[in-house]
Amino acid sequence: MARRGGKTSGARSGGGSGKAARPAARQSPAVYRRRRVVLGTLLACLLVLLGVGAWGAVGLVRGAGSAAPARTADDGGPLTTATAPADPAADSPGPTATVPPTPTTPPTPTCDPAKIVVAAATDKPLYGPTENPVLTLKVTNQNSIPCPVNLGTSQMEYLITSGPDRIFDSKDCQDGASDLPKTIAAGASETANFPWPRTRSTEGCKAVTVKPRPGQYVLTTSLGATQSKKAVFELQ
Repeated sequence: MARRGGKTSGARSGGGSGKAARPAARQSPAVYRRRRVVLGTLLACLLVLLGVGAWGAVGLVRGAGSAAPARTADDGGPLTTATAPADPAADSPGPTATVPPTPTTPPTPTCDPAKIVVAAATDKPLYGPTENPVLTLKVTNQNSIPCPVNLGTSQMEYLITSGPDRIFDSKDCQDGASDLPKTIAAGASETANFPWPRTRSTEGCKAVTVKPRPGQYVLTTSLGATQSKKAVFELQ
């Protein structure tokens, strides 16, 4: 028993008397300096990263405070558009200047020559063998105002025809033709009568001995360029 225990003790003793653990070798100062530089660099980088992250967070907070996100139809609320407040002065009608209408002067009426109408007539439709017809030239002013008209013998003409035959013209033997300006009232008429002695005439007032025969004749009167319609009468 004592030997067994001795072995045991010897074993322990042998274990304790074995080669003891050698303490770690001390590093040189250069190694420590390199470690310090590396550690300082890492620390500086960490601080830089932390600073950038803080400024980014501040920017996000400012952006969220300055502009609200646009609403859409998916937000569930009514969409509104910010508009400038209406200007009450723009909606209310301002005073307008009333320009009185310019009075228009009606045009001054003038005499229309086409409304100076000439008509022919005889005092009878049928004349006996010894009766001389009285030829009438009638001038009527159909304008709405008084009009001046030359009623002189220089403008008047009495023409009698029978078929294609020219029987008599008051201008053929007219002596001393004259002008007679006259104002005819609106709607009024003037007449001039010429007794026809039942004779023929020719241009230049040459003598004609042949007398007009019984039959129908046509009278046409003129005043200047205005001519009348035909008036028919009969000689026996």
